[in-house]
Amino acid sequence: MVPVGVSRSGPLTRRRSTVSGLVGRGAVITVLLLVGMLGALLAGCNSGHLSAPTPAVHQAAAPLPPPVAVITSDPANQAADISPLATITVTVARGKLGEVAVASPQGTPVAGQLQPDSTTWKTTEPLGYGKTYTINATAVGDDNRQVRSTSTFTTIAPRTLAFPSINPLNGETVGVGQPISIYFDEPITDKQAAENTIAVTTDPPVEGAFYWFSRKELHWRPQQFWEPGTHVTVDIHDYGKDFGNGVYGEQDRTSHFTIGDAFIATADGAAHQMTVAVNGHLVRTMPISMGKANTPSAKGVHVVTERNATKVMDSTTFGLALDAPGGYIAKVKWATRISNSGEFVHSAPWSVAQQGNSNVSHGCINLSPDNAKWFFDNVKKGDVVINVNTGGPDLKPYDGFGDWQVPWGQWVSGNK
Repeated sequence: MVPVGVSRSGPLTRRRSTVSGLVGRGAVITVLLLVGMLGALLAGCNSGHLSAPTPAVHQAAAPLPPPVAVITSDPANQAADISPLATITVTVARGKLGEVAVASPQGTPVAGQLQPDSTTWKTTEPLGYGKTYTINATAVGDDNRQVRSTSTFTTIAPRTLAFPSINPLNGETVGVGQPISIYFDEPITDKQAAENTIAVTTDPPVEGAFYWFSRKELHWRPQQFWEPGTHVTVDIHDYGKDFGNGVYGEQDRTSHFTIGDAFIATADGAAHQMTVAVNGHLVRTMPISMGKANTPSAKGVHVVTERNATKVMDSTTFGLALDAPGGYIAKVKWATRISNSGEFVHSAPWSVAQQGNSNVSHGCINLSPDNAKWFFDNVKKGDVVINVNTGGPDLKPYDGFGDWQVPWGQWVSGNK
């Protein structure tokens, strides 16, 4: 039974009303969402097309500028025909050098030195002939960035090398007639270039000049005999020097020698006597026998070149066969050579009877055994034997050390 005044539909009506209210509000929300979505779609349209989302933009970093330090080598990369005497230089601009190395193909380093400002490096020793060297260098620039450099160069490759020998040898004491002789083992085309590599210094100072006897043999001497006690130095700086025709100097050489006492012997073919003066004082007079008429001794200034306690001599030295009439071979004692053509001062016991009165030798100066021994014991390389009144020809300048046979005016021309 329904209470009086209450509708049966009251509570139900309220529930329905509540649901209707909820439905109504949901519809409103739905409409608003749809309108928002439509607005968004319309806002995203462009000429009727939808645009893709704009991607994020990432800007690339700017590249670093090149390092400021610049390494330069001299010679330049791949340079050829560089003199082995050239100073190899590495420099850097706008920075400081670090490690610098110059090495041969075998990896052998070349000595060098960094200059105090650390921007320049230079070699301090010569290079080799015909080699390719590699230069490696590092530096740190003013921007504190490191740079590296590698380059190569090649030195001159000579056709052949000329080695210079010196006479007198280093440390010798020689006589006042001793010239300085330079012997090259290859013929020299540019003689002046070769001369320019040789320095002769003396104490006290002495005027002298060069003279060429051949393309391989060069001499230097003063105008007059040396003064006793003179100290002489010969420096040859020929390494790396061009002598023409592909010939280069092989090796630097030096010789220091001293001029000893003035030992000067005079052999007189007419008087048959030899006198010996030492430092201007007569110390001995000896009877001699010189070359006979058909084999006369050469006249002129001879210079002692060697001494032999025993020497085998034969006639072939002056062109006479051993089996020809007058030909001979003999072993002699106390033989002192004074020319290359076979002239010696030596012991001749077989001619003692003729010594002092006649000339019977084949061109040598014969002495008695005692006198020959005295001469041998007292004479030295470079001492002087002057032959006079021999009836023979003048000694040739090229025969032994016949240098003093060349007049000074002719000598200073150089014979080039």
